[in-house]
Amino acid sequence: MNPSLRFDFQCDVLEQSHDMPVLVDFWAEGCAPCSLLAPVLQRLAEKHAGRFSLVKINTEEYPDIATKFQIRSIPTVLLFSAGEVTDSFSGALPEYQIEEWLKKNLPGAYAKEIALAGEFVRDGKRSMALSVLDGVMQKETGNVTVHALLAKLKLFSSPQEALQLSELLEAEPEHAELSETIRTLARLLSAPAKSFPDDESRAGYLDAIEKLRREDLEGALEWFISVLRQNRSYDDDGSRKACIAIFRYLGEEHDITQKYRKTFDRAF
Repeated sequence: MNPSLRFDFQCDVLEQSHDMPVLVDFWAEGCAPCSLLAPVLQRLAEKHAGRFSLVKINTEEYPDIATKFQIRSIPTVLLFSAGEVTDSFSGALPEYQIEEWLKKNLPGAYAKEIALAGEFVRDGKRSMALSVLDGVMQKETGNVTVHALLAKLKLFSSPQEALQLSELLEAEPEHAELSETIRTLARLLSAPAKSFPDDESRAGYLDAIEKLRREDLEGALEWFISVLRQNRSYDDDGSRKACIAIFRYLGEEHDITQKYRKTFDRAF
């Protein structure tokens, strides 16, 4: 922000944050920690140009803004996104700590592409979503969000590839549950029929797996629940694990999950 220009918080911070995150540094003259932090923030703003903008607010010149956001010590840094404060820190933190903080809080460099892929998924345009995500993967191979989306998208067409992607998610707390879900379903999709126990529950279990392979998740749940009622221990509690995996894959708010959750809970 050019100090010679009139500062408009509504325009320069709140409205701007709808297009790009805005990092606001609250400071004051004669504040030694503020002087230490300022060049660090400037270097990071230049390093991550295009990912966030930096705005400096002198609390002595704009006490009303400092009061509104309950700035009790300086320097204090607030991150605004979509018109709201999403995170903050106080004090002159070392550069590596601020870098980690930014990494956690800033959208990824390819956030727009990933959001577009998500829209394609919701619209049933799977091939278009895969094309976008594969493009991001070529540019940022370590993007765990892309790994997670690709694992879900490729589960039924390429279960082994989905399984390999899920292994990359195991150490990520926010994706650990998805990793387990992919492992459970990929095993069922890939395993030969002869690998399952040969008893009275086998036929129904194989029918459930065939429905799963056809992406008829409602039909798969019906058969897995039927086997669960008949013999819960079949395939090492496989029917229960499969149902939970399908619910997680779909999400708790999905119509199929809502329809079969109570039936599943009453099955054992």
